[in-house]
Amino acid sequence: MAEHQIDDPKIAFAYLRPSCVLLTKEPTAANVKTVSGHLRSVSYGALQQLQDYVLFPLRFVLKTPGSKREGLVQAVMETMTYVLENTCVQSWQSLQDLFSELCLCLCSPKDPGKPGVTSEELKLAVLKCLDTLLHSAYGDIVFKLYDPSMLPGLGAAVSLLLALTEQEKARGVQTAALKCLLSLFLQCDCSQEHIEPGQEERYLLGCALATFLPGISRALSLVISGDVRQGHVVTVKAMRVWYRAVGLVMADEQLQITEAKDTAAVEMGRVEKLIVKRTPSWCKDTSKRLSMVLQNIISCTSAHPHWKVRLELVNMSHLLLSQCSQSVGECIGPLLEALVGAINDDEPNVKNRCNTVLNEVAQKSQATGGQDFTDILSENLHSLASSLPRLMRTTDDQRKLFLLNVFLGYLKILGPKVDSVLTSAVHLERISKALMQVLELDVTDVKIIEERTLIPLTNLGPDMHQMQPQKKYFLFFTDDKIFSALCKICRTLGYYGNLYLLVDCFMELYKESSVYKKQAALALNEVIVGAAGIGLETDNSRMDYIGVSQSTPSRTSKEDLRSSIVSIIEEYISLGNWHLPTVSEAVDNETQANLESTASLLPHPERNSLQILPTSKTPTLHQLNGNIWQICIQLEGIGGFALALGTDFRLLLMTSLYPVLEKAGDESLLVSQSAYSAICDLCKACDYSSPKELVIQNSDYLLNDVSLNLARPSIHPHATRVLAVMFTHSDASLLPLVADVVQDVLTALDLSYEQRTPQFCTVLHSLMKALVRWFPANIGHQMPPNKETQRKDCLSLRQFLLDYKKQKELAEGIGIEEEDPDGLDIPPSASTSEEDMDGPDVKEELPLHIQIAKDVMERCIHLLSDSNLRTRLKVLDILELCVCVLCARENELLPMVHRCWPALLHRLTNDDPLAVPRAFKVLCVLGESCGDFLRKRVSKEVLPRITSSLIKQSEISARSGAVYTHTLAYKLQLAVLQGLGPLGVKLDLAEADLDRIFDACLPYLSCRQPIKLQEACLSVFRHLMKLDADACWFTLNELFCPVVYEPPHPLLLPVTLSGSDKPRNEFTDNVLKLLQQFNSPLESI
Repeated sequence: MAEHQIDDPKIAFAYLRPSCVLLTKEPTAANVKTVSGHLRSVSYGALQQLQDYVLFPLRFVLKTPGSKREGLVQAVMETMTYVLENTCVQSWQSLQDLFSELCLCLCSPKDPGKPGVTSEELKLAVLKCLDTLLHSAYGDIVFKLYDPSMLPGLGAAVSLLLALTEQEKARGVQTAALKCLLSLFLQCDCSQEHIEPGQEERYLLGCALATFLPGISRALSLVISGDVRQGHVVTVKAMRVWYRAVGLVMADEQLQITEAKDTAAVEMGRVEKLIVKRTPSWCKDTSKRLSMVLQNIISCTSAHPHWKVRLELVNMSHLLLSQCSQSVGECIGPLLEALVGAINDDEPNVKNRCNTVLNEVAQKSQATGGQDFTDILSENLHSLASSLPRLMRTTDDQRKLFLLNVFLGYLKILGPKVDSVLTSAVHLERISKALMQVLELDVTDVKIIEERTLIPLTNLGPDMHQMQPQKKYFLFFTDDKIFSALCKICRTLGYYGNLYLLVDCFMELYKESSVYKKQAALALNEVIVGAAGIGLETDNSRMDYIGVSQSTPSRTSKEDLRSSIVSIIEEYISLGNWHLPTVSEAVDNETQANLESTASLLPHPERNSLQILPTSKTPTLHQLNGNIWQICIQLEGIGGFALALGTDFRLLLMTSLYPVLEKAGDESLLVSQSAYSAICDLCKACDYSSPKELVIQNSDYLLNDVSLNLARPSIHPHATRVLAVMFTHSDASLLPLVADVVQDVLTALDLSYEQRTPQFCTVLHSLMKALVRWFPANIGHQMPPNKETQRKDCLSLRQFLLDYKKQKELAEGIGIEEEDPDGLDIPPSASTSEEDMDGPDVKEELPLHIQIAKDVMERCIHLLSDSNLRTRLKVLDILELCVCVLCARENELLPMVHRCWPALLHRLTNDDPLAVPRAFKVLCVLGESCGDFLRKRVSKEVLPRITSSLIKQSEISARSGAVYTHTLAYKLQLAVLQGLGPLGVKLDLAEADLDRIFDACLPYLSCRQPIKLQEACLSVFRHLMKLDADACWFTLNELFCPVVYEPPHPLLLPVTLSGSDKPRNEFTDNVLKLLQQFNSPLESI
């Protein structure tokens, strides 16, 4: 804008006249820009007086026949926009003419009913100019646009703008067209000042828009339900245009005026056919049609990813419910549903706005004396519960989440009155059955049964409460947010509803059929947690919508909560619901017979609870997966119940802790992890710092139950699991308490080892692992002689020869007569004299853990020959642990090793390829603990077979490919080579045995062998260097000698090694690696 503007209209006219005349004669873009530049030098007051004169040449350019360049038209639009922005249109004729001319600029020349094919910039310029024109209308002249006589022109403009919104791809054009519609409907929300229509003007506008309402609804519903990529701004604008137009047409106050007003008949010709009379019948039909459009809009926007769209949905519901509640009766339900669904929105702005709107709607409903808000909500809740299963099967996840949020919103709005709603049997049945169908799990995944517990969780420390719950998969949805919404629904029911009523309802469904068990258990778990007030989103700041204060909501008493939890836990841990098969191998003939015999002893209700057990001896995959998930859900429930009761749950530990520990030892990974998660919840609820403290503090009655149940294996076959878990999560203070139970286990093993050996082996393995952890011992205390000792032995060679000569002479009788005869008398030993003084020798009492290890090892000796491979593998592991415990007591260990040697030798030399590596590992541990004792046995009975096997297998492994590393033969080779070196050192093998090992290992130095076998062979040589470095050096040089040894003196014969004449071969690289570890020849000499 120029610094000095022209204020005098006459001077301004003289200043503008030449450029305006030139533009009239030569309509070019340059001339338009000249006019535009001159206009900026004129003040707004002078421009107002010259408005018609300035607009004339610009309008003349638009009216000139023939095609025009887009640049010229765009320049004209920009100049007109400047003029209209800074002046007011005071003449109706000018407004009408300009409005028509601008609309024509948007039309196609060939088809005026459709938008023209022009550039995006031109369309934006025309739309901005049209919007500015509507804003610049002065006084009430703008209301003449809505006279019945103007309906054709107004309809053409509305259709044109709707077509631009619907068909245009550019977001800017769509937004500008929607803004023009808002301005045309006098609903613009920009920052400029607007003319506020009175009641008569609003009535006139409503009558006019009623004619176009079908077209507006159709076009804008398509825009709103369009692609998300069009942007949230377009969607928000389209929603705003639609509901504000509906609010004008269907406003309750206007319809009341229509009924009271008797419009005089005026002859209007064909225009009269366009006028819509808003009669009651018309309103009813329109309400039905609007309901369909509204439902489509809500379905597209309720779960929109952008929060501003969801906020606009709340605003739309607010306006229609506050202004049109009587005229759009068919829409009340969907509008309330939209509001209720937004009450759980993640965006605080949407949530807070929704709370405010619902509060206003409830207050208005009560003030007007309409239908009770509670009745409306309860009816909507019943209707939604009835249709929820169908909708969950047929809609997408976004729609499902919205429906569940609506369901949850109804419950939150009802608040404490949920209790009265649930007293209706119809409502309770609909809600419970809907939850049962929606929560149905998908149990077809084969991974559920495939995953096994391999390593127990032994180190659950202070961060144990961070264990994540198992991810569940459902039939009708995949989004985790949907499951979270379902959990909130159940918790809200438990928080506001009658706990006894809900527990009885879901417990009946739990007992009714195996189909509902898992869903009912899920619902029960969440209901109890919600009744305790855990995991709820309480909006204390929100006023209650139905007239009841929610600042202090009623809560279930601790006693009621405890009694409900006790009844649920009793049902969960009953035999028919707890001892379910989770692995196909577990249901063999004997187990099935036990279950049948147990069922025959139970009363009829308990027998009915066994219906989930398969009638066939081999359950299907579906049944096993279902059993696994049922147990997991029940375990999660027990953990949740503990958190709900807090420290009061300590009174229930006597009945619930044992079953949970039993499942912690289950073979199924999902079950064991759920059990450990439940244990963590128990610790948190009952103020235990760790599972170890939980087990130790409650070990008295746990061990009592274990002892009793060991005697009843047909009813309680898994008592050993509890004992194994106790060993895992405890310390040495448990050992005195558990000693008697261990003896019971060993006795039971002796009596029924044919049937229950795997179970007993599991608990014995856990026991021995615990003993190793509680009483650590140093294995392999016999260290090989170091270099200093060897050097000292070399220096005392002269003394050794002198001693040898003396001993030889004494053996031949030379010099014996020179010895003092008295010196040959053997004095009585001190121990003998002490024995005579102290009485008979009494064997020292062994420590408890040593005695237990001996007893367990005694059983291992017999079980090493078991026909079951899995049992033999487990027994070998136990035997290894027993040796680790007994290594500190050599007098106890060696006799036991002597006894178990024949069976172990059989495992080493004549057993399954899976068992041999495990047995060789045990042999290595034995070698570390009692090397001298085993030297002769290993040398005579083990080494020949092992070395011969290595030699035979070396030819195969050298020729094999990469697949060979996955075979059992390879794993056996690797295990033997990795353990052979340390074993030889610990046993201090003789030269002949070393030669045998060298011969067996030399082929594995070949570069053709698998890499790991080469590395293991190198480790064998490195270990055996400690025993006999010379033999090792000589063996390697016989294979390949990299150095020629010249004699230092001509009288000495040359040293010729067989490897010196050999060229570089497949062994060269590994031989050189080993020879580098020896001292240089000069240093050795």
